[in-house]
Amino acid sequence: MQNYIVFDLEWNQGEAPAKRGDKTLTFEIVEIGAVKLNEKKEKIGEFSRLIKPQVHRQMHKITGKLIHLTMDDLKDGDSFEEAASDFLAWCGQDPMFCSWGPLDLTEFQRNLDFFNLPLLSDRPVAFYDVQKLYSLAYDDGKTRKALSTAVDELELIKDIPFHRALSDAEYTAKIFSKFDEKILEKVSFDTYVTPKTKKQEIKITFDTYFKYISREFDSKDDILENNEIMSTKCYICHKNIRRKVKWFSPNGKHYYAAAFCDKHGYMKAKVRIKKAEDGKLFVVKTCKFIAPEDLEAMKTRQKKTKKRQNPDEGFCLLQIFELS
Repeated sequence: MQNYIVFDLEWNQGEAPAKRGDKTLTFEIVEIGAVKLNEKKEKIGEFSRLIKPQVHRQMHKITGKLIHLTMDDLKDGDSFEEAASDFLAWCGQDPMFCSWGPLDLTEFQRNLDFFNLPLLSDRPVAFYDVQKLYSLAYDDGKTRKALSTAVDELELIKDIPFHRALSDAEYTAKIFSKFDEKILEKVSFDTYVTPKTKKQEIKITFDTYFKYISREFDSKDDILENNEIMSTKCYICHKNIRRKVKWFSPNGKHYYAAAFCDKHGYMKAKVRIKKAEDGKLFVVKTCKFIAPEDLEAMKTRQKKTKKRQNPDEGFCLLQIFELS
């Protein structure tokens, strides 16, 4: 039986990240709030815990105004180790985490790691980014709105204050409960822990696109020479297809290409090179089918990128033409 854990964290920060061995911590969690929903998305429990700071012992002036907590409020709180252990025990087996935006799960795992507690998994963790799902359900799928804005747009009753962990979790749960099963197909993945082997890699096909989260690599060259990453294979019929736009990168981190499948049309591929927590590199690759006009826009972007990266190329060609 699936339980959804809709949770929210409040955290404090110092003037500089805290260090413990080779680990650093910028955001120290000071409050955990969560609502548990059953498979029918009905509320069946709640969790709330204040945490006594062990790292950043002064409240950051901006944070204090935002989360409505003081150090005096936190002095009798539990240690993070106690609160996190109780929280995970309360979550039960195989919980599906849900949060407003992708940051909370990453920071929770970073705090677990810093305080030498077991991480949630040895690979990326599937979760629901309710902020993204809200955009897919009620907006254009690209914009990301504040929780309070979504509450106003859905005309939900605002009877508890925002920016406390349990209250924000309550509002997020109310929004989450409105999603249909089609929207819930759009699962996200937290990559605080990245795949270390091919077996741990994530390959998932959604209704309109394909996503691949790779294992780690030592260098960018290793990534760019990897056939699986840099191939343009139709993710529906699994055939290698001819590229219409060769790979190009406007910034050295994002790479784009487009290819044509006889059965399914033009496919855009995007490779994002990201740094893992251990300093190595991994890739998030997405593929989706696009309209012919989108292909032309990609060709234009590719030309502009080449011109910007090789500004003298046109001048040199002009000189050769004039002297010949």
